[in-house]
Amino acid sequence: MGDLATGLRYFARGQRWMVGHGRLYAFCLIPALIALVLYLAALVALAFHVGDFAAWATPFAADWSDGPRATLRVSLAILLFLFGLLLALITFTAVTLLIGDPFYEALSEKVDEEAGPVPDAPDLPLWRELWISLIDSARVLGRALLFTVPLFLLGFVPFIGQTVVPVLGFMVSGYFLTVELTSVAMRRRGADLHRRLAMLRARRGLAWGFGTPLAVCFVVPFVAVFLMPGAVAGATLLTREMFGENVTDERAPAGV
Repeated sequence: MGDLATGLRYFARGQRWMVGHGRLYAFCLIPALIALVLYLAALVALAFHVGDFAAWATPFAADWSDGPRATLRVSLAILLFLFGLLLALITFTAVTLLIGDPFYEALSEKVDEEAGPVPDAPDLPLWRELWISLIDSARVLGRALLFTVPLFLLGFVPFIGQTVVPVLGFMVSGYFLTVELTSVAMRRRGADLHRRLAMLRARRGLAWGFGTPLAVCFVVPFVAVFLMPGAVAGATLLTREMFGENVTDERAPAGV
């Protein structure tokens, strides 16, 4: 429970850190806005075609009476759209970080500078950093799907699919959001994906406390855009916590 509370505190602290850095905040909204436009276009296309896909996937129901056939296909269409929405939630952060790598690197460095000393980052060309980020994101997505697909299937189970599954879905999304968001600060400390996953597995409560409320907020697309810079700032402070680095930001609001 202590780590859950600590993760939640860093979630709030990152957002409050951005309040005092308005110009940098506006600068870092650009990648999230670009990603939002791309995802909204994809979800709108999915909404228009998901009914056709549900009909294509259930040819055995073609001879059923209208009521049962419509019930089956509408239910499948809704579940497919929700799965697409969950997939968008899981991948939004990775895509936004990839689009905005220079933006968020500058933001994370600024947070580190104000919070206290940090080791020098590895000197890599931009194309190399983007390639590493892309490969790491694909590997994280693969791990996330190992949980997301079974949860999607469990969504068909009455009662459990409407109660337990959404909660587990937010927890899974929150955990992997934390994995993605800490990547910027972790790479600056020379931590590859394997080490990042090992550190977060050792402190799952911290990852859930930070990422789960963010996952809940990210369900609303426009909220995701406005919280993204603060999420990167909070993830940088959370990374300092995991590496045992003191935070000496005297400008942080009292009580944060």
